[in-house]
Amino acid sequence: MIFFIEVVLSGLMAGVMYSLVALGFVLIFKASGIFNFAQGVMALFAALTLVGLMEKFGMPIWLAIIGTIAVMIALAWAIERFMLRPLVNQEPIILFMATIGLAYVLEGMGDILWGSDVKMLDLGIPQGASDWMLDSFDIYIEKLEIFAAATAAVMVTFLAIFFQKTRIGRALRAVADDHQAALSVGISLNTIWVIVWSVAGIVALVAGIMWGSKSGVQFSLSLIALKALPVLILGGFTSVPGAIIGGMIIGVGEKVAEIYLGPIIGGAIENWFAYMLALAFLLFRPQGLFGERIIERV
Repeated sequence: MIFFIEVVLSGLMAGVMYSLVALGFVLIFKASGIFNFAQGVMALFAALTLVGLMEKFGMPIWLAIIGTIAVMIALAWAIERFMLRPLVNQEPIILFMATIGLAYVLEGMGDILWGSDVKMLDLGIPQGASDWMLDSFDIYIEKLEIFAAATAAVMVTFLAIFFQKTRIGRALRAVADDHQAALSVGISLNTIWVIVWSVAGIVALVAGIMWGSKSGVQFSLSLIALKALPVLILGGFTSVPGAIIGGMIIGVGEKVAEIYLGPIIGGAIENWFAYMLALAFLLFRPQGLFGERIIERV
């Protein structure tokens, strides 16, 4: 039983790490209707910038974090000015293709500016097993994963309040529903897009910090976006809490399947389980657990 609990807890914590990346997707899709394929690369670019400012310029941690946030806000402005503004009211597939190009641009910029070597990221986040869990319950769980779970909980609470209770949050949802209608009531489309991409950039920085602290800052970090896609399908593309719940379901499901079904069917279930579960959801509940059902009248 203790081993099973360890497997479930490990899956929950891994799911939270996936959810941190999925949150960035949800923010941009919820506010602009764009599926941002570059979100994983944004997490990589933010982590590379943070490490680069600390190593090359000798900045202390707090100053490097502030500098990285400033870089991500400047990046959001550049994306709005040079990519989104010329594509207002274009088909969603065109905007999606633009984000694919953005992913390659950011990956190349990260390589040119900071190099392609694997970089260690040490921000003082607790590492190793939680002594309290071992002593009290004889359960192994990483301190970093507990820290990531607490960080995700704070972020989800803040973002939920931001979207539901603030004027900017309501404006973001209005822009997502209809660009022209939002413009007609005085909402600045350009300003809203800068804000939402800035917030998504900060979320990407948090995800990059967590993943970089766990496995080092390396270019394979951008591939976590592929694992975030099943999380979005389960939770719903427009739900902030759904990103967390979907991540936990994926994390627990793949860990339990790998341990208990892997020996029966040959192993390596963890690599593809999330996509099979997402496929099942697409067949029976395509909007996800918390997504909005889209009804179109013809």
